[in-house]
Amino acid sequence: LRFERLRLEKSLRKLTAYAGSKPVRVYLVALGTNPLGHKEVQGDRKTPEGTYKIDGKNPNSSYYKNLGVSYPNAADRAHAKKLGQSPGGDIKIHGLAPSFAAVGAAHRLSDWTHGCIAVTNEEMEELYSRTAVGIPIEIVP
Repeated sequence: LRFERLRLEKSLRKLTAYAGSKPVRVYLVALGTNPLGHKEVQGDRKTPEGTYKIDGKNPNSSYYKNLGVSYPNAADRAHAKKLGQSPGGDIKIHGLAPSFAAVGAAHRLSDWTHGCIAVTNEEMEELYSRTAVGIPIEIVP
């Protein structure tokens, strides 16, 4: 079963994968340590909000494996430029680093990333295998 789109509800820490219009899998996630609001600039530790695409897959990530999120888009770059700063980037859906892998689902007890979306390594394995580059990811507050 291939996932056709993803939807992250930040306030619920819930990432839902869809096949067609049907939700087929829900993952509970950890976010950036400053989770409220849209990512504006590099280093703000926020997870972006908006509609993006999965723009890459990395099987050799230092956080197990990852799926790239296409942040920043043109509007994100323009907004950061107005602020005189970099929008940042390198937003990923990723698993857990080897030194933390044993923590498993307990990683969700707090938001700990720099703005990424974290899942367990077992969940990342499923996401990685069922998600194609190019599918949309909608991130809502």
